[in-house]
Amino acid sequence: MSKPFVRIVSASLVGTTIEWYDFFLYTSAAALVFNKLFFPTADPLTGTLLAFLTYAIGFVARPIGGLVFAHYGDKIGRKRLLVLSLLLMGGSTFAMGLLPTYAAIGIGAPLLLTTLRLIQGFALGGEWGGAVLIVSEHGSAERRGFWASWPQCGAPGGNLLATGVLALHAAVQSDATFLAWGWRVPFLLSGVLVLIGLWIRLSVTESPVFLAAQAKAAERAEPHVPVVEVFRNSWQRVLVTIGARMAENVSYYIITAFILVYVTTGLGMAKTVGLNAVMIGSAVHFVSIPLWGALSDRLGRRPVYLFGAVTMAVWAFAFFALLNTRSPGLIIVAATVGLTLHGAMYGPQAAFFSEQFPTRVRYTGLSVGGQLSSIAAGAVAPLIATALFQRYDSTVPVSLYLVGMCAITVIAILAARETLGHSLAEPESVDSPVPAGR
Repeated sequence: MSKPFVRIVSASLVGTTIEWYDFFLYTSAAALVFNKLFFPTADPLTGTLLAFLTYAIGFVARPIGGLVFAHYGDKIGRKRLLVLSLLLMGGSTFAMGLLPTYAAIGIGAPLLLTTLRLIQGFALGGEWGGAVLIVSEHGSAERRGFWASWPQCGAPGGNLLATGVLALHAAVQSDATFLAWGWRVPFLLSGVLVLIGLWIRLSVTESPVFLAAQAKAAERAEPHVPVVEVFRNSWQRVLVTIGARMAENVSYYIITAFILVYVTTGLGMAKTVGLNAVMIGSAVHFVSIPLWGALSDRLGRRPVYLFGAVTMAVWAFAFFALLNTRSPGLIIVAATVGLTLHGAMYGPQAAFFSEQFPTRVRYTGLSVGGQLSSIAAGAVAPLIATALFQRYDSTVPVSLYLVGMCAITVIAILAARETLGHSLAEPESVDSPVPAGR
């Protein structure tokens, strides 16, 4: 593998890790800090629901960001949009660390927090598609599943970093100190991380597949509105990406976000128990994602993805059974196994989705499908899980909710064609033949 390609993979991984660090930092803080500082109420679960509501607002902005970034990404290139998304995400996260709380300025505090969360979501909506594509379009078809899975590692990498920083501060500071000012440090740290990410990301080259498609489009001199083309010619593929992400998105946020609510509020245990479980699980998740991606290069995208969706439906019940033991070790097992099974969906996802769309609308198709599903899945997952637990005082409805999402994903994957071996340079890559034996 050439050094330029390794640099491209590294730039995508580092950039997505930083952006997910910013995004997940908010998720963890919403469960542990923001409910007290920005939404103080007599009922802890109600405060948490309000904090998760602003968390969900970030997801609402993601499709908008995905559309805007994808439109220009399909017209002027992937690289410049990736730089812009990193600046927007890092700047908004840094500003969160400077916000006054509800006690200082009243209702203005949650309003400012919500505004910054919208900017975060807008930036992340444009980040994911570009980071995945710049790797997918530089690499070969034979190992696309493996290499394209590395930007996916940015999610557990960012979560590991965010959870680790919060856990460290919670461990060395008293609860009073952490609530007073300690929570601000991880947000301010984002400013340093963004500078590192920009230095790496500015060194990559534009996708050769995109440059070739751009040159052909210039020769034809045809009007090019990517979002119109996607919904006119590829709406079935958009539905596949939406359905495929339901189980993946919901399971991830239940395992990494709702676990913090359930361990602290439902089981009455220290917040470090949940944070440590997510941190260790994220480390294993980081390693497992490329392995699942590599397996999809051998077995196909659909079999690996289906395995993850079906086993996640089973784990939906085992997960809470292990949490209910109140054993820190078994809680770690619950999170780690859950995230490993999640990797079976997340690992092949980047290559599988990239192979669904032609080059001229690939950024748009990938982003529209991926980000619309985020509203229906990840945005509301902690909200629905918390509300179900509050209403029924049981985790069984939460497990059934996850099983329902897994069923939707299984249907979507079964309705999709296998895309292993497709060339992204083809005008309609998804329609090129699958190699024999695959």
